[in-house]
Amino acid sequence: MEQKTLPRVLCVDDEPRILEGLALQLRRDYQVYTATSGQAALQTLKEAPGMMVVVSDMRMPGMDGAALLKQVKQRYPEITRILLTGEPGRDAAVHAVNEGQIFRFLTKPCPPDQLRSALDEAVVQHRLFTAEKVLLQETLIGCIKALVDVLAITNPVAFGRAKRVTRLATELSAALGTRHFWQLETAAMLSQLGYISLPVELVEKLYYGERLTPEETTLAEGAPLVAKNLLGHIPRLEPVLQILEAASRPQAIGDDGMVETGAAILRLAVEYDSMIAQGHATNVAVQTLRKSEKYEPSLVDHLATLVGASSSAQEIRELPLRVVAPGMVFLDDLRTHMGTLLVPKGFEVTDVFLERLRNFGSGMLAEKVRVLVNSSHKLAS
Repeated sequence: MEQKTLPRVLCVDDEPRILEGLALQLRRDYQVYTATSGQAALQTLKEAPGMMVVVSDMRMPGMDGAALLKQVKQRYPEITRILLTGEPGRDAAVHAVNEGQIFRFLTKPCPPDQLRSALDEAVVQHRLFTAEKVLLQETLIGCIKALVDVLAITNPVAFGRAKRVTRLATELSAALGTRHFWQLETAAMLSQLGYISLPVELVEKLYYGERLTPEETTLAEGAPLVAKNLLGHIPRLEPVLQILEAASRPQAIGDDGMVETGAAILRLAVEYDSMIAQGHATNVAVQTLRKSEKYEPSLVDHLATLVGASSSAQEIRELPLRVVAPGMVFLDDLRTHMGTLLVPKGFEVTDVFLERLRNFGSGMLAEKVRVLVNSSHKLAS
């Protein structure tokens, strides 16, 4: 018979005796973790994924319960938060609710049956939140991916970049320990949306880092506002919009909050991709970003590791256009015989692009192109 997995609960109190009592009360029905400070609790959450509920005391030295639960909400919004306190003062309660958006406010000493009831309801709340998040990811992100694939055909310069930035941003997020950061993934996919309002010629100049006229600069600066207006009325996208807005500001990461972290990752991925598109070598781009001091050194270190590993796993091949496969990356602009840009260098081949290949003439399909190829790619005959 398969053993039932118990819900994970983290209890936080600066008095070890109280933690021992809580663990003793709850161990039959919950997998109990304990921490004697706010910092220790955050470290536990980082090392033990899958936590459903955090129960924290209010009065603790250093970081109090309200501050801790605020951090938990920012970093792990799916975790249900309960405050257990010996001071039922109104001001303390209001502060805790406002800062940490707690699920329950319990006073000490708390009867075991009341604590268990609150925890049971908190676990249900966590599961409801998680189920909604999964549904949101599967439907919303799936629709956005399809939209970006289609837009990459009509505007390959901007939305080809969006796909590369999304891949790099999600890999950076995973390297930092936040693998299921759907808000960042969505923000990265939509990061180039505002460019649909710009003339194609201007988008190409921005892509290659060419000098702009004052009028073109004004148009380009308005692109983020276009994206905000297009996305502002879609429910549940508020954190995505916050990341996009924060990423448009040239500033270093301020703290470990979800929006600030996502914005720093996205800003770094976009700037790195821009430098590569302008012809800089990988090592030059990384060193330039490191010297700029706009990003946490550890974040740039993760970027250097990722792009170094990816470049070593790829090789340059010259292939007929008709045999390119999804995931390959063009190393040169692809233009028609009339000079029209079909896809820019750096464009990643997609299934939608391969569908478009069917409309190309046999002469063009026979032309050879330089692409980056992974060892996993299987070439068509």
